[in-house]
Amino acid sequence: MEPRLTLITLGVADLDRAVAFYRDGLGWPTRYKAGEGVAFFATAGTRLALYGLEALCEDISPETRPAKGFSGITIAHNVRTKEEVAAVLGEVERAGGKIIKPAQDVFWGGHSGYFTDPDGYYWEVAWNPLMPLDEAGVMSMPK
Repeated sequence: MEPRLTLITLGVADLDRAVAFYRDGLGWPTRYKAGEGVAFFATAGTRLALYGLEALCEDISPETRPAKGFSGITIAHNVRTKEEVAAVLGEVERAGGKIIKPAQDVFWGGHSGYFTDPDGYYWEVAWNPLMPLDEAGVMSMPK
């Protein structure tokens, strides 16, 4: 198997609300139109998809049920500078996200903070000097 991550799909309770958060609140590009069953967002590299939670559970298996609380998975949005971490978290808060951990220096030498989106998914906003982003926004591997 080739090491590739192409799509992250988040099961959401209200697709239009979730699209409004990412598209209107954060400015992420999508071609989604109201009434469509799934929204895809263009990001550097991996794509993000939003899909109705019940429909996603059914797609996996009729016995699958939504989990409550923290699932043990976080999604990261890395930025180019230390200062961008707080700026992005401010943008997230204005869009309706909840700040869980404000921007701060962290033990591994970077600077990060956490938020949850309207469906409770945990996101890290991080600046990592050991794995900078290239011009296209793709993260380098550590040396």
